[in-house]
This record gives sequence, structure tokens and C-alpha cells, in this order.
Amino acid sequence: MSLHGKIMKIISLAALFCLMWNSIYAQNYQSVTAESGDGIYSLLRRNGLDPSEYLAAFIELNSQHLGPNNSLIAGRKYKLPLKKSASSTPAASTRSPVVSTPKKTVRYEIFGPQYQDVALIDNQLKGTVYYLISGHGGPDPGAIGHYNGSALCEDEYAYDVTLRLARCLLEHGAQVFMIVRDPKNGIRDESILKPDKNEVCYPKQVIPLNQVARLRQRKDIVNKLYEQNRGAYQRLIEIHLDSRSKGTNIDVFFYYRGDSSEGRRLALTMQRTFKQKYDRHQPERGYTGTVSERNLYVLKNAMPTSVFIELGNINHERDQKRFMLADNRQALANWLCESVIKDFTSRRK
Repeated sequence: MSLHGKIMKIISLAALFCLMWNSIYAQNYQSVTAESGDGIYSLLRRNGLDPSEYLAAFIELNSQHLGPNNSLIAGRKYKLPLKKSASSTPAASTRSPVVSTPKKTVRYEIFGPQYQDVALIDNQLKGTVYYLISGHGGPDPGAIGHYNGSALCEDEYAYDVTLRLARCLLEHGAQVFMIVRDPKNGIRDESILKPDKNEVCYPKQVIPLNQVARLRQRKDIVNKLYEQNRGAYQRLIEIHLDSRSKGTNIDVFFYYRGDSSEGRRLALTMQRTFKQKYDRHQPERGYTGTVSERNLYVLKNAMPTSVFIELGNINHERDQKRFMLADNRQALANWLCESVIKDFTSRRK
């Protein structure tokens, strides 16, 4: 073959390679604009994509355009992952088909229409019982912050994070009791959670306005359930938001009962997990969340080993982003669940 012929062959092969490259990699991704308050979860759901299936692909596709903690920036365009289709499945061959066993799914209406179907991922928490209390509720909204003219009520955000934690624990085989329950609102992805007074105490008790009566009601039902589940591994987790001056920025911190070594251990496990997460995702940020003893009413009088969690200052702008964005609320729940799994499984080694 002449030199000219060889050159033309190389050019043809290069053109063919480029054509193949473009057909494989130059996909026509749909772009969508993030709205104020959007997180990845809400953006994917609004566009018909299941976050459990497409979250990782979205982050990889848009990694250069995401904010801290993989947050979305309002007004910025993001590419959506390509939908998987049945046509992408390889044609049947003469080999025996591989049959995957579907995960067991249970419906819990308390989580709301979008989240009510919960798939069992594994049984890491089999045999455990968790009592979850979100702060305040019913006639008491708790601390109230403000953001762009909207009220941010402690009980609504604490409840949403607690619901997400409950769902996470169920995915790993735990038995979970939501002590404060809202028959109307399940898990919500909005950034501004509208307040109401629908919450009741398990199973359907009216929540009293008087603080001591309210705390006694919760303590009594937890202790009754504790006796019914005596012999099981049982833990109580209570979630709140703190209220301080607007200039005070705080990290998630933890309380335990002074005479409870098991409570201290669980709180320290949570603190270490949060520090590891921040070191990995925001290495320049630092983390200053504390663990300390405090004999609060429920901590002092409830029978199960207990931890009381403060998620941040409801009045501080930076702290508000920690719980206003749905993805951040989910991250808080995921990290708490991971801490719980670490605490439980470490005892069996």
C-alpha cells in the first residue's frame, strides 16, 4: 500500500473512532434549572427519576457545579442522568438467566406517598428497638426562626429529620416507634415546612400544652413500650433544634444522661461519625460538635439508653441551610443511622 493510501486509511479510522466516541459519549442530556430550596432528591423526583437509583449518577454528572454537601445552586442548570430502559437489557442467550431476588418492601403510610414503601436493605439492626422523639409538636411549635419572611418551626424540621431516620432504621431491620406522630405530614422535600398542630403522641394521644405534662406523657409511653420489649436491645433518640442569637453558629451536638455509660458511648459514636463525614466532605470546614451530660426530664426518667440531639441554631443563616434543604435533612438522618449501626454492631464483635 502506498504512503498516501496508508494516510487515508488512518484518517478514515480516526473519523470512524470519533463518530463512535460521539455516539457513545455525546449523549443528549436534558438540562433543568434548580429552583430556590431545591435539593438533588426533590429535583430528581420532580423530573421522574428515583433518587435511590439516580443520585450517584447525578452527582458524578454535575460534580463541578454543586455546592457544599452536594447542594444545588438556585438558578444554575444541571444535567439529568439518562433514564434506564428495558431495551438496554442484553438479549436473551442460551445461558440460564440470572434471577435476582427482589427486596422485601413494606408500606408505612406515616412516611407519606413518596416515601411510604420501604425496602429492607439488610438485617444489620435485627432484634433492635428504637424509640424516636421529635421535639415539641402539637400545640407547641418549639423554637421559631425566620428566613425571607417565612417562619421556621422547630417541631416541623425536627419531625422531618426524625421520620427520615426512622425510615433509615427500618431499611436495616430495626423495629421503630415514632413517639410523636403527624397523621397529615409525611416526609417532605420542601425547604419551607408549613407549620400545623396535628401531631399526636403514640399511638393517638392528644399532646398537652403544659410542658411537664407533655414530657411526662412521652416518658410514660416509652417506658410502657420498654417493658413490653424487655430483653431486646432498646435505644431512645430525641431530636431538637436549638435557639440562640443570630450570630451564633453551632454544630450538631449531643447530650446523654450523666450516669449512663451506654448513652455516653452512643453519643460519642454519633459525634465521631459526624466529624468523619465533615472531614471527608468539607475538609477545610472543621467540626466542633460536643458531647456532654445533662439530666433533662426524658433523659433522666426514660428507661432505655437515651441520646438527645440538637441539630443547630434555628436563628443562624448557615445552620438553617443544614435543615432547610431536604438533601441535608436526609444526610443528617443517614449519618445518625450509620452511627446507630456502628454502635450496635460493635457490641457483637
